[in-house]
Amino acid sequence: MRAMILAAGLGTRLRPMTDTMPKALLKAGPYTLLEFAIRKLKYHGFTDIIINVHHLSHLIKEYLEANDYFGCNISISDESAKLLDTGGGILKASSFFNDGRPFLVYNADIVCGTDLSSLYNFHLFSGNMATLAVRRRVTSRYLLFDESMQLTEWQNTAKGIKKIVRLTEKPPRPFAFSGIHVINPEIFNLLPKQEVFSIIDAYLEIGKQHRIGGWLDENPLFADAGKPESLEEAGEIAGQIIFPQ
Repeated sequence: MRAMILAAGLGTRLRPMTDTMPKALLKAGPYTLLEFAIRKLKYHGFTDIIINVHHLSHLIKEYLEANDYFGCNISISDESAKLLDTGGGILKASSFFNDGRPFLVYNADIVCGTDLSSLYNFHLFSGNMATLAVRRRVTSRYLLFDESMQLTEWQNTAKGIKKIVRLTEKPPRPFAFSGIHVINPEIFNLLPKQEVFSIIDAYLEIGKQHRIGGWLDENPLFADAGKPESLEEAGEIAGQIIFPQ
């Protein structure tokens, strides 16, 4: 199965650590964030992986080569010249997903116990164009879903902004996006014809005509290692998860 690791972020909240090291190569317990992502994907059967890179991209390439690509078939989507945001990054890598099967996208700064196999299998029978792993956790940005877990709205509670996908009779339920999603390759025909864009913004538009669904992840092990305090938490979680070598 095929997957993409989004590893091109600048990691600005983790400066000064990321001034000389890509965020994906920071340590979280026994692993770098990138190693954790690769080993997790491999454990769940995703052995054909493409990784997008931008900041200090040569260090990621050298790291992968030095570790024999962790036994996976790994390709690089190089965004060194221009950072493309999440949607643009996925679109740039579209030729990699040429087998006609749904693929999984995983943010490199997520350390979790999420069952990726269950998420993927759920998607296969869901009728969704994309299925987003979501959690009950406090954040400033929420995705809202109806009773059938179809996307209806996005909210930024800190700024008082909301974007409506479609109206519902009953109040939708808010969840936090986990940075993991499964996508049908048909979505490439629906994405904006531009280089730089957010995949969430694209989902909000696509969801007006197609099913963008949510999958509730209730595994207690989860950390978004995007800032120093959560990087420490991610290390504690990573230490509890052992992958076969």
